[in-house]
Formats: sequence, structure tokens, C-alpha cells
Amino acid sequence: MITVNDGVFRLASANTEYIFRLTKFGQPEHIYYGALLAPPDSVPDIEAIAPKCTAQQGGSIVAYNRDDPLYCLDTMCLEWSGIGKGDYRYSPSEIKMPDGGFVTDFVYESHSITRGPVPLKELPAARGTESECMSLELRLRDKVCDAALILIYTVFETTDVITRRVVLKNSGSRPLVIRRLLSMSLDMVNRGCTLITFDGDWAKEAHRHERPLQYGIFVNESRTGASGNKHNPGFLLCEDGANENSGRVYGFNLIYSGNHLGFVELSSRDLVRVGIGISPHCFEWTLNAGECFETPEAAMTFSETGLNGLSRNFHGFVNSHIIPETWQGKERPVLYNSWEPCFFKFNQRKLLRLARRAKNLGLELFVLDDGWFEGRDNDKAGLGDYEPSRRKFPRGLKPFARKVRKLGLDFGIWVEPEMVNEDSNLYRSHPEYAVRQDGREPSMGRNQLVLDLCNPAVRDYIVTSVGTILDETGAAYVKWDMNRHISEFQSGHIAAQGEFFHRYILGLYDILRRIFAPRPRILLESCSSGGNRFDLGMLCFSPQIWVSDNTDPAVRLNIQGGLSCLYPQSTMGAHVSDAPHQQTLRDTPLSTRYNVACFGCLGYEMDLRYLTPVEKREVKDQIAFYKAHRKTLQYGIFQRLAAPKTNKTIWLCRGTENAVAGFFQSTAGVCEGPDVLCIPGMDPGTHYRVSTRPQKLYIKRFGGLVKHILPVSLDPGGLILQTANRHYALTGCVETYDCRGSALQAGIMLNNQFMGSYYNDKTRLLGDYGSNLYTVTPLPAIQTAQ
Repeated sequence: MITVNDGVFRLASANTEYIFRLTKFGQPEHIYYGALLAPPDSVPDIEAIAPKCTAQQGGSIVAYNRDDPLYCLDTMCLEWSGIGKGDYRYSPSEIKMPDGGFVTDFVYESHSITRGPVPLKELPAARGTESECMSLELRLRDKVCDAALILIYTVFETTDVITRRVVLKNSGSRPLVIRRLLSMSLDMVNRGCTLITFDGDWAKEAHRHERPLQYGIFVNESRTGASGNKHNPGFLLCEDGANENSGRVYGFNLIYSGNHLGFVELSSRDLVRVGIGISPHCFEWTLNAGECFETPEAAMTFSETGLNGLSRNFHGFVNSHIIPETWQGKERPVLYNSWEPCFFKFNQRKLLRLARRAKNLGLELFVLDDGWFEGRDNDKAGLGDYEPSRRKFPRGLKPFARKVRKLGLDFGIWVEPEMVNEDSNLYRSHPEYAVRQDGREPSMGRNQLVLDLCNPAVRDYIVTSVGTILDETGAAYVKWDMNRHISEFQSGHIAAQGEFFHRYILGLYDILRRIFAPRPRILLESCSSGGNRFDLGMLCFSPQIWVSDNTDPAVRLNIQGGLSCLYPQSTMGAHVSDAPHQQTLRDTPLSTRYNVACFGCLGYEMDLRYLTPVEKREVKDQIAFYKAHRKTLQYGIFQRLAAPKTNKTIWLCRGTENAVAGFFQSTAGVCEGPDVLCIPGMDPGTHYRVSTRPQKLYIKRFGGLVKHILPVSLDPGGLILQTANRHYALTGCVETYDCRGSALQAGIMLNNQFMGSYYNDKTRLLGDYGSNLYTVTPLPAIQTAQ
């Protein structure tokens, strides 16, 4: 709900509200963002909570107006601030105005309130109906130059998310030049804030980093041409004392897939300014007379129930308002991907054998990854072409896809449409399609160049080529890859090169709309060397994103755990691969590889030909379990639970009645004390059964220890034990507890782990990188009574 009374604007959602007011000089002054202060139909106590300006400050203070020495923009909490009027904090805008100067002074002109969102022309945005959201357009006008700045707020009431964006309109006769125009700016009083960002690189994306705010400015930015694996666009601000389950937390993200900048500045007067939007890196946009520039939409939320509460807000927002409507709430298939088991070395016969094995294990979708087109026997050739390899597929892809479907699997395919190899028919025919800098040798990434998406002919080529392949094969799924950063940037199809990065992303969005809007039932999974473009912009087209090329569960706990602060598990592609892992050489148990991957969109990316009989049975059981609990694991309320020990990670997905918990151990301790599993959120008076999901303990993991339990001495690496390991495995400790939800909240004391000697079936044998899943299901009333 949005209301306006006496110049006070109140934006209320189900549990939060955002308040600002117009000052006597026309600046929108921020007052409050937090939990609801009063019922939506009443008036909150504005004067009590509003910032005060009652003392004249000396020194270097610059007054906004000579008639009021107390009124200084640098000491105020503002909704927007320009340059040149005494506010020396980082401005969300830097605009060269028609008069040639950079001073801007945008003040209130008018406002309007409408039901539903305000549509954008070219950029993706959050979706919502008139009953789900309400929008405010606050129109500001520069006092001197004929330019208007429209601040647009949309309240998504049930998910407690507010989006903000800006439209700049040149109403004059002369051009103005945008050098920086962010999507939002927000000032608040510092309450001991800590900044949380999600940073990394290839194979180590989205690791969570915390920094207490200090005087100065912290910038969270990507300059790679994409939202990037180095710094995810989303970030959080936690007030002093906040943790996963309690305390005041603010979250900010951006519906955009290109270069981004987020900043948090702590001023010398202990005011915090937050902003997010398009990075100004090499950005320059000329706005001619009558033209408008729209910024991407920023999303923000607040929770007074800690990080888990904030994540719940963002998860609900993404699932309900970002994901394409066809896929909202729809369960994702369990897929098999050919990349790690095959790389480029395959033919149709090998793939069909893998597909048969995949079907026998219970998988639902077969994905043909890189290497299917002519010349693609390594990563040095073929990108840009779409003619299937006749050597690998003698009759083409259409008959192959038909054979896959005949096995009972859906068919999916990998493409990398934004890139080109110099050794390709496309490049030989159209070298001008590639991004190059005149007179300079192009930089290579993974032996490839970037196609110029600013060029309409390039976009048409991609749309036609990819669309033809999808229609011919009847693909149900597409993995859309982008395996390098943009380095040189120049296009002959734009007026100024400062527009390149943004126009590239607009071109990408145009391509995605044209391909997938007519084919809404195709499941698109975005990928960019893993999680190099994991953002809300891509999620507007792609219901799930490949989280990382690193499938090592020990690292995935950090990656998926970091991303879970901002994005729901229904958006995370997560696969079980062979071990030792290709990215780390770490050997991890098959059970843990699965236990981590099932907290996302599950897939397998291992060579099924070499699974032992006992491993096949385990994988089959894993897939059956996932299908039985898929709705909870993909759409349940996700929580990162407190783990008192530093070598433990605990995750929980709560459905409407049941739950699945994951208990993960990094390196094993020696003679560890008790482990406690707390499961919050269940009905306190209802009786539940908590059970360990049975999983295998392989003989080979015990190595030479087996000689201590056998009546004869056998070589741990010998034929007898190798054969036994293929066909037989122990079942790990299975625990079952019947108790009320109140006991689950207090915490279940789990059985002891192995302490150096002695074994029985009540001892938990986790070791390094071990884990367990626990199911929580309500007991029937008759069992409760007994």
C-alpha cells in the first residue's frame, strides 16, 4: 500500500514500511525503513522518528539556501542527491548538463500512484499484477535545465520487497551526457552496520565476506561485461547484533546482467549511503532532446528476523515475481549432463549408452553439452556454427534427440551463442561480427572472441540459428553458456563507445526474448563459466542458473550457501560428479556429493559406465528420494542453521508439513563432543518423526583398518576386497526419533561420531567431508496417541 499525507510518502508491505517526506525546499528526505510501525490504514509517528536539524554547524558546512543556515544536504538523509549543492557524499548521478556543467538540483514537481508495476521498454523487470503490487512515480525537475528525474518505487506487498529505479528525461533542446546514473540511493543512520558481499572467481563464486563499516566508501563492482563471478550484484547490511535468525538486516540487488556498481558509504557524520546500479566504468550516454534513459530495477528488502528472514523475502520475490511465469512453482527435472564424463570425445553410440544408463537410474532429462557441432573436437574451433557434426551424428541431431525421447528422457542441448572461434565458418564469412578494437590485436579468452550484440545482424543470426536447432530437436531444455569476459569493446553500430557495455546487455535481452518468448515451455539454464552471470536479470529469462563449474561439495557448501542469502534453491543448478573432483582433486563421498547437490536443481555429471553395482543402487536411491522430496527441496523455506562447531554446516528446507535437513562436516575432529541438530519452525505441539536417510559406507574408505575386523589378513587393495567393494557396502548409522516440534526446536542430540576405536551400527561414521540428510515428517494421530 502506498499513501501520501501532507508531503509524507508511506510505502507499506505486509511486514515492512518505507517512509520519506518532502522538505520545504523540495528534496525527498528519507525518514524510515524497517518493520511496520503502525497498521497500513493509520498514520505513523513521523515527527518522533524523523531526523532532526536543530543546530547550526560550523566549519566547512555549505548551506543549501542562504535563508536557512541549518539546512545542509551533506547532513541529511536523502532519497536522491546530485552534485554541486553542498552534499559531498558519493552521488548516484554524474550528468553533464546542457549548460556544460555538472551541477544538478532536482526538486519535487509532482507524483502519481498506480496499481501494478510501471513497465520498462527494454530491460527486464519484476512482474506483478494490480492486486500484488503498487507503484509510486515521484517526478523531480532540475531548477535550471529542462530535465526531469523520475524516481519509481514499486511495493511487492506479500514478499516485503520494494523495487526502485530512475528515468531521466531530457525535455530541453540540447543534449545532456550521462556519466553515472544509478538505480537508487538511500541514506540511513548508522547503527553499527556490517556489510556482507558475495565474492570470488571462477570455481569459487559467491563466497560470503563480512566487513564492519568504516569511514569512507566501499564499492562492490563488476567491470567484466557481465554481472560477474568476482562480485555478485547483491549485498546486505546488518545492524549490530544481527545473525541468521534475529536482528535487523537490509538487502539490495539489481535486475541487471551487465557491469554493475553497488556502494556503501559511511560519512563523517555517521550516515550510511547505499546505492546500486549500472557501473560507470567506461560508461557515457548522450541523451538527446526528447529522449529518456531508464536504469535497471533495484530490489531491496528488510527483515528484523535476521539473515534467514531476509533470504525468505528475496526467495519469495524471485519465485513469484522474477522467474518466467510458465516456470513459477514448477518442479525442475533431474538431469544428466554429458560434459564432465565426455568433454569433446563422444559419438552418438556413446551418448545413447549413457542415456540408457541415465534412464535406468531414474533421471528425466539428457543434456548434450559442448562438442556437438562441426569442427568442435576442442575449444579452438567451431563456435558460432550450428551445423551438427556428421562424424558424431551421421544423420543429424533430430534423429538423435528422437532416440533419446524414445528412451523416456527429455532432450536438452548446450549452446554458446554470444561467442565465436576464429576457426569457424561464421568468422570466415563475417569477421566483422566479432568485437575487435581497430588497429589492435584482439585478446583471447578460452580461444574465442565475443560477438557484437550491438549489431542487429548478429542478433538476427543468433535468433535464427538457435531457434532452428531448438525446433528441429524438440529441445525441452537449453544450457546457455558464455565462457569469457569482455575485454576490448568497440562496435560500429552504436553512436558512442561509452554505450557499448549497456547496449551489449540490451542486445542479449532482445535475443533471449525473441528466442524464448515463443517457446515458453523450454527450460533455460543460464551459465557463464559457472556462476559468472548469476543475477536477477538472467533469472527473468532463465528459471535456473548453473552455480559453478566446481562440483566439489566442500566448496559448493560455500558457493550455494552464499547465493542462498539472495536467491532461492529453485534457481541453483547443482550436479553430482565423479571424485576426485576435476577442479580440486579432492575425493569426497558419493553421499555428500548428492547431499549438497539436492539443495538445488539436481543433476548428475559423472561417467555412468564406471559405476559399480552398489554405486548404481545408491544413485538410484538418491534420485528416488529427491523426487519424493523435490517440492520441499526446491521450494521449501530454506534456512542456514546455527552450527556451534566451525567444521559443521547445517541447512534446512521446510515444506508445508515436512522438512529435510542436511548436516555437513568438513574435516573430522578427534574424539568430538556431541552434535546437536536443531530444527526450527515446526509446529510445537505436533509429533514428528526424524529419520536419517540411509546411505552407503564403502569398504574402500576404511583402507587398512579392515584387517582389524576380519578373521584373516587381506590386502586392502587386493582383488578380494576390490570385488567386495563393487557389490557390497555397509549402511551408515540410521537414527529415528519421535518427538514434538518443541523438542526439534530445542535440538536433538545425535549419536556419537567415531572416536578412534570400536564400531557398531549406532556410531556415526562421517570422517572428512561426511554428511547426512534427515527427514522430518508428521506422525499420524493414531501413532501419536500410542
